[in-house]
Amino acid sequence: MIRLNIHEAKTHLSRYLNKLTKGKTIILCRHNEPIAEIRALPGLQDKPRRLGGAKGVMKIPASFFEPLPKDFLEAFTGPDR
Repeated sequence: MIRLNIHEAKTHLSRYLNKLTKGKTIILCRHNEPIAEIRALPGLQDKPRRLGGAKGVMKIPASFFEPLPKDFLEAFTGPDR
């Protein structure tokens, strides 16, 4: 566990974030009182995902590309003038 005051974290955040990959936790403090915890997300991938990995999993119907109904569009943009 690494304890950091906010000023130190703002100044050297990237240095400390590199240590998170080693399984450590950063405790952020204000006036030496703990206020937050930063930890690495589990299961981060080391290599990029392969393109097209979901091919064939779902099919987009042709209606997806049709224009939206006028009343639906007006709900977002307001009535035509």
